[in-house]
Amino acid sequence: MGKRGHGEGTIYHRSDGRWSATLRLEYGRRKVLYGRTRAEVQTKLRQLQRDREQGVIVGAPSVSVANYLARWLDEAARLKVRPRTFIGYSLNVRRLNPLIGRIRLAQLTPQAIQGAYARLTAQGLAPRSVRQAHVVLHSALRQAVRWGMVGRNAADGVIIPRAEPSEMATLTSEQLHVLFESTNGQSLHAVWVLLATTGLREGEALGLKWSDIDMEKATLVVRRALQRHGSAGFVMVDPKTTRSRRTIHLSRIAVQALTEHRARQREIRLLAGAKWGTDLGDLVFCSRSGSPMSSSWLNVVFKRELAKAGLPRIRIHDLRHTAATLLLTRGVHPKVVQDMLGHSTVTLTLDTYSHVTPSLHKEAADHMDSLLGGSPRT
Repeated sequence: MGKRGHGEGTIYHRSDGRWSATLRLEYGRRKVLYGRTRAEVQTKLRQLQRDREQGVIVGAPSVSVANYLARWLDEAARLKVRPRTFIGYSLNVRRLNPLIGRIRLAQLTPQAIQGAYARLTAQGLAPRSVRQAHVVLHSALRQAVRWGMVGRNAADGVIIPRAEPSEMATLTSEQLHVLFESTNGQSLHAVWVLLATTGLREGEALGLKWSDIDMEKATLVVRRALQRHGSAGFVMVDPKTTRSRRTIHLSRIAVQALTEHRARQREIRLLAGAKWGTDLGDLVFCSRSGSPMSSSWLNVVFKRELAKAGLPRIRIHDLRHTAATLLLTRGVHPKVVQDMLGHSTVTLTLDTYSHVTPSLHKEAADHMDSLLGGSPRT
């Protein structure tokens, strides 16, 4: 006759004299244990319960890591990240699948993941890229825990390569003057001015519509960003974070550049006639037919303009860093810079631009000398 242990699953005394215990797992599965005595079965049952709690054994179906990651990409990641981020997630899954894809999800261990990272490093993948693969895998396994497919996140127990911080490339105010003078009168002049004076992300600038800009108030509102998503082509996506949806005050030089750009665009639009237009709306920066502008093409043009002006080779994104660095070194409060850039926290702003901190400390000391009558520094 069956007996039930206190909070330990169901324990039975079998007709053949042995004892057995049954523990129900997720997905309707059960685990049956056997022993010569009730105490022996009870000990096995307690160990099984501990293993389940620690994620050593769970009731997940026999699904491989590769199959699970494919499902996670399609059913979870696609819903919460932007198209370009999803492409990066897919790339990292393809990197991991040859190394751990055949392992059963329930049997994936920190040691297996650690070995995969070591092999990626041995294959020449940069530490920063290995860290990105870890972020994707950790997020996927965290969802597996929430779905009840595993009891613990195996990626919690691994050591990830340390990524050496890259030196930030920016232009000085004098170099910006050279860039602006060199490109003045050109069709993309307003792009460089806007990025360097507002700190907009490239996708945010390319997603701007004329309705987002108020020339009289000298403001623009960031409501969306332009991205290219595979076969879907150009799409508008929400800003990167909730803080990225923001209003930015424009400098006089930016207003002037945008005013001249709009006048030039109207002339081009008249010449294009019925060929002008796009389903994405009245874009501020677009091709000569009104269609969205490719960021890859914009990068090619930017590097060409830098070379023509005799300026250092930097990325378009570095114009955003240039704007933040110039403002911080001029004493603009980091909170104001955070709001302008759309960073989620002021800590992120300070960490990103920590190279500016020494000059801010010196300025604070100079202010203190001025307040208390100390001798000015030379």
